[in-house]
Amino acid sequence: MSTDIPDVLVVGAGPSGGMVSAVLRAGGLSVTCLEQGDWVTASDFPANHPEWELLVQHQWAHDPNVRKLPADYPTELSGSDITPVMYNAVGGSSLFFGAQWPRLLPSDLKVASTDGVAADWPLTYPELTRHYDAADRMIGVAGLGGNPAYPEGLDYPLPPHPLGPLGRTAATGLNELGWHWWPGTMAIPSVRFRELAQCERWGTCEWGCPRGSKASADLAFWVHSLRSGVQLITGARVREVLVDARGRARGAVWLDRDGTEHEQLAQAVVLCGNGIGTARLLLNSAPDGLANSSGLVGKNLMLHPNAAVLGVYDSEMRSHRGPLGETLVSLEFYDTRPEHDFVRGVKFGAHPFPGVLNQIEFQRGLEFRDLWGSAIHDVVAAHSRSFFFSGQIDDLPEETNAVTLDHTLTDAHGIPAPRISYRISENSRKQLAFLADRMDEAHHAAGAVRTVRLPLATDQPGHLLGTARMGRDPGSSVVDPYGRAHDVPNLYVADGSVFVTGGAVNPTATIVALAHRVARQIVATAGDQQVVA
Repeated sequence: MSTDIPDVLVVGAGPSGGMVSAVLRAGGLSVTCLEQGDWVTASDFPANHPEWELLVQHQWAHDPNVRKLPADYPTELSGSDITPVMYNAVGGSSLFFGAQWPRLLPSDLKVASTDGVAADWPLTYPELTRHYDAADRMIGVAGLGGNPAYPEGLDYPLPPHPLGPLGRTAATGLNELGWHWWPGTMAIPSVRFRELAQCERWGTCEWGCPRGSKASADLAFWVHSLRSGVQLITGARVREVLVDARGRARGAVWLDRDGTEHEQLAQAVVLCGNGIGTARLLLNSAPDGLANSSGLVGKNLMLHPNAAVLGVYDSEMRSHRGPLGETLVSLEFYDTRPEHDFVRGVKFGAHPFPGVLNQIEFQRGLEFRDLWGSAIHDVVAAHSRSFFFSGQIDDLPEETNAVTLDHTLTDAHGIPAPRISYRISENSRKQLAFLADRMDEAHHAAGAVRTVRLPLATDQPGHLLGTARMGRDPGSSVVDPYGRAHDVPNLYVADGSVFVTGGAVNPTATIVALAHRVARQIVATAGDQQVVA
């Protein structure tokens, strides 16, 4: 047992854990963070090697069931339409994200009121905006202010990245159709910012930036937090949250790589393990699940199914150049429309497509004669003359989409693996089909000579949301509006688990803003907390 008892124990060193730890330490609290993964340096990433497109198919695969690293745990997916994406390391899955940094829109917080589905969030958009702004300043977000899809006043600390040939081409098509578009917002610096180098446009953002130019949580938070005195323990797989006789969290049990068991005590515990890992930990911490009087821990899982369409053009698109995050984004079809046969909407953006092998993989659904034999020469030659539109839907919560424990499949330490039950609803399928049609239409409006569609929902962006939702009513939510568990007053959740609805935008900006809000509340109320015996 550790004899050091910090004020706060944080579980998980990804974007939310990084933000929480940084804010708590700046507020004067002592912090220990347990992370089951290790440090990954820029020189480790596959793009440093000429065979990087082969490396990302196994050693650096997005699926932990394929990767099978010591830090990974298996997921049981026989009941899921989608394979979740995650990565365990200092920085978490942000090592793999494309660094798109859009905010939710005001309509996302009041879906029940406006559309009669799901539930409203227990906070207002101005409340959330303060934390978006603070997070953007800490991270160094690059973007162009004034997007008319958002409330007035939105701006960013760094200038936007250039559109380049593919962005200008996509914009031409969207202008032809009269659809909204705006330059993409990314957590990738357009000029040097703190520890982050200026983007050199390698384009391999989703497999790690070899130049340290992406605001993954290791660089955005942890290099600074370690200097300020946060204790970070890697290779530490947390098995359960400990609770005292009064029902208060008193720490956690964790196992090192040798299987040795440790106890880390603390005055408060914050879970930042993502929408699968946090649910797994809560369910494994008590017979009926810790903080689970509502019965909702693990339920309402949202995974943001994706659709993508590749467009091939006659002119050079420089598709090998990054950043990979959205060159531009369209929110034209974001909200419910009476003419649609589904509720809520979609979002899509234009992206470069680095790697000849990646493009071949994208097109494997083609007939043999259209991809192989003599046709392969045309496919390879078209690599730099193509780009893709990719988008996602507002994946509404359903209690049947859930994380539970599988007592047959376990990780290397014998801890039950998460069983994922996830079916794409009829509403979601209609959204996906509509999204693919609109992206195909945009390509043709921009002058594409041919398009190729990725089979719907085969590409999952690693958005793991909703399994410990926030709310004011303990009967219909797991945590309160500040992430504090209704049942355990010194236990907090600060990751994507707390989302009430998912929106149709990439969630990391919102995850980090909510983590900032949770941490600020812990600092503000630290003097009111009871000391764990």
